[in-house]
Amino acid sequence: MVNTLFLPEIREMLTEQDEHGLREFCEALHPIRTAEFMEGLTSDEMWRVLQFAKPEQRVEIFNSFEWNRQIDMLKTQDEKQVAQLVTLLSADDAVDLLQQLDEVRVEEILALVPVTDRRDIRRLQTFAEGTAGAMMTTEVACVDETLTVRQAIEQLSKQAEHLETIYYIYVTDDTNHLRGVVSARRLVSTIGKPDLTLRDLMISDVVTANVHDDQQTVAKKVAKYNLLAIPVIDDHGHMLGIITHDDVIDVVIEEAAEEMQKAAAVEPLSDSYMRTSVLTLSWKRGVWLTILFGAGLLTALALKHYEPELEKYQWLVWFIPLIIGSGGNSGSQSSTLVNIALAMGDTRPGDGLRIVRRELLTGLLLGSFLGSVGWLAALLLAPSYFAALIIPITILIVVTSGTLIGGMLPVFLRRLGLDPALMSNPFIACINDVLGIIIFINVAKLMLG
Repeated sequence: MVNTLFLPEIREMLTEQDEHGLREFCEALHPIRTAEFMEGLTSDEMWRVLQFAKPEQRVEIFNSFEWNRQIDMLKTQDEKQVAQLVTLLSADDAVDLLQQLDEVRVEEILALVPVTDRRDIRRLQTFAEGTAGAMMTTEVACVDETLTVRQAIEQLSKQAEHLETIYYIYVTDDTNHLRGVVSARRLVSTIGKPDLTLRDLMISDVVTANVHDDQQTVAKKVAKYNLLAIPVIDDHGHMLGIITHDDVIDVVIEEAAEEMQKAAAVEPLSDSYMRTSVLTLSWKRGVWLTILFGAGLLTALALKHYEPELEKYQWLVWFIPLIIGSGGNSGSQSSTLVNIALAMGDTRPGDGLRIVRRELLTGLLLGSFLGSVGWLAALLLAPSYFAALIIPITILIVVTSGTLIGGMLPVFLRRLGLDPALMSNPFIACINDVLGIIIFINVAKLMLG
């Protein structure tokens, strides 16, 4: 919901060019709150307000705007002012935004950016999307291993205003090879020993990310070692930059959204739902819906194939939704749990036999319970007690097979090098629907003759 509390006052200050009032507005609140109060303004008005903020506040407020607003401003505002903002942004954020602009506009902006910042942006643009190189920022606290504590603190005091974070101080040699790391806390705690060198103070066993690592690999490392930032190195151990925890959180959210979309049989969106056109949404949803529609036709063909049996024992029809629903739901549960386990590293493709045993036991337990409930319902509707046994026996088999299929298909796809999320829950449900009908009718034929 757009906060309109200060909109009239802001517009009045813009009209009157009230520099003092606009500057006070930008400074009085937390940057995120300031951005929230500006949501009802046009992109042009928001940009004009930004020009009255101090440089560091301008960046923080701008970063708090919605993504599409940020892009719109970079596309339409004066290139000199845009270049000043791009210079203030961290290099990785600048690259992400510039990727959304056309090449001509990017060249106009970068031509006005200082050479050092332009070089950093150009270098980051060379790394493939979704890799550590594309995520990292080059603004990092880096000092030589030969420096003493006193010298290091003096050097860091000069670097600090240009750094994105200073949780860790990375120690390098004269060829920029990463040698170790010292936490800011440890450095400060040794102020009483100013002549101690960083070589003696540092931890040499550093958890790093290779510049070509996939972003998911980086996120898992940061989570596993509970890091606030992780250094990025090349194949030769040269220090290139760092990836901070906020960038990792963005990756985790992005990956989670993609997994949820795949699980719902939707091709992952490249942009947010609201910014994706209806035509694109229809295409991304329609591809899998068509595949699932075809799979659903198999259910109709299975029912057609067993039409004589269903005509002979019409009471069986009443239980078809119960049977196929039990199989589909149990399979979807297993698929979801195994997919999450694979994504979190809790299990590996080589754990197939363990997964089979666990899902088999789970399926038998769930099938026995649901079968017992189904048997009580069947006693009321089936023509005889013996005929009623068809329902619990079928449910036991269908639920057990559903858990096995749902648990094993993601593992099988991963062993083939495919994304297990491609085997979406609706697709597994379709497989179990057809299988459920086949099992149901054949159990009935065996028992009733």
